[in-house]
This record gives sequence, C-alpha cells and structure tokens, in this order.
Amino acid sequence: MEILGATLRVCVDDIETAIPFYERLAGGRALRFERGGVQVAAVGCFLLMSGPAAELEVLRKVAATIAVKDVEEAHRVLAELGADIIAGPVPTPAGRNLIVRHPDGAVYEYVDRHPS
Repeated sequence: MEILGATLRVCVDDIETAIPFYERLAGGRALRFERGGVQVAAVGCFLLMSGPAAELEVLRKVAATIAVKDVEEAHRVLAELGADIIAGPVPTPAGRNLIVRHPDGAVYEYVDRHPS
C-alpha cells in the first residue's frame, strides 16, 4: 500500500472565517464541497469542516485523512493487518474513501483520487 500523504482534520465553527486564515497559512486556495450537511474546505494539508454538532461529533472521532494510491489495496492490506473496517470503500466527490480502526484504537480515513 502506497501512502501519499496525510491531511489534518479541523472542525471549525465558522468555515467562512476560517478559510482565509488557512489559505494564507497554506499558501493556496480552498477546494470547497459539501457532504452530508457538512461544509468542507480542503486547503493544503488541512481539511476544514463545519456543520451540525451531531455530524461534527462523528467527524472528530477520525484522527486524520491518509491519501493512498489505491483504496482497494489499502482495504486489503489493512484487513490483513487486523484493522477493523468501519465503512467503505465508498465514492466521495474526489474519489473513494475507507474508514478504519487500527488495532491500537485510532480511527483514520483513507482516500484515493480514483474515479468512482
């Protein structure tokens, strides 16, 4: 499984206020989308999320987003290593994702940019 990088997940109260700060910090423009009632902005290595408290409570349980070359391969490798597959792989606006609990209890999202 090839890991390409990681994204820090940041839940914010006001995404419109947060975006300019993170754009200047990361030196790039935000890629914005909505998923399940949550407003999302990807800015450099940051994934900003804002929305209903119940949705954010679930999102806060995921420690980070890990970009991989292929989510299907990640699924196979992680299952072989004894990880608990919580959800996926499922299509997302940018590719596919997989939510996994590692044997130590940490929860991560794995994503790729393959067409759904």
